[in-house]
Amino acid sequence: MQMRYPSHPEQVKTFTTQQLRDEFLIPTLFVDDQLTLVYSHIDRIIVGGACPVNGPIALAANPKDLGADFFLQRREVGIINVGGAGTVSVDGTAYAMAKCDGLYVGMGALNVEFASDNVANPAHFYLTSTPAHATYPTTHIPISSASPTHLGSIANSNERTIYKYIHPDGVKSCQLVLGLTLLEPNNMWNTMPAHTHARRMEVYFYFDIGADNVVFHLMGEPDETRHLVIRSEQAVISPSWSIHAGMGTGNYTFIWAMAGENQTFSDMDTVPMSQLL
Repeated sequence: MQMRYPSHPEQVKTFTTQQLRDEFLIPTLFVDDQLTLVYSHIDRIIVGGACPVNGPIALAANPKDLGADFFLQRREVGIINVGGAGTVSVDGTAYAMAKCDGLYVGMGALNVEFASDNVANPAHFYLTSTPAHATYPTTHIPISSASPTHLGSIANSNERTIYKYIHPDGVKSCQLVLGLTLLEPNNMWNTMPAHTHARRMEVYFYFDIGADNVVFHLMGEPDETRHLVIRSEQAVISPSWSIHAGMGTGNYTFIWAMAGENQTFSDMDTVPMSQLL
């Protein structure tokens, strides 16, 4: 498990491009037959990816890294499949996971395993895990049952649908809030006008980006912005003080996950376009 540590915004202003990438970008999440995990000390979120090809992969980590006997002893996890069809098994119960299907697994689940239906088109299970203090039921979340919110306009190149998978009015969790945003064809912007939310950090995971396309992810304080060039199936850690927005050279999809003091989706501070520098 790779460890990432918080950086002060004044320090980030001095970073080179490579330092920004080393600090905030998670460049590789899916390696065949491997579980990849990154532990961020910002609200102690864990970001991971599992790509089972030749057999199942267990959700596990070095007990020393978590100070726990098993991964979900004091944690919860949200999972979304962004690859081929697969299965997530939780303590012996199997959940079929088509592309963009989600799964919430509550604190206390002992055995979680990832498997693919077809080795030629393996599942890519993207996961985010946060500390938990109570147990909520494991729940399968097809995208058809996620709560949709339509935003933006073609005039602003940001017509999109936000699907809320794990949130206070839907599938319950202790602190994790998780969803997926689909941009309509020919729309390239997400989350603009930008915002910050001081009580929650966020992780963006971009996927379905064409091979010759990239997303320019904007980050930093509103009056001191920076950017990261993102390719498909890469994630960005966004501190609570940072904006988080992106513009692609082609269509794409992204998953957002939040952790922190509250779960209030609307608890944010919008940044007027005139204040961005």
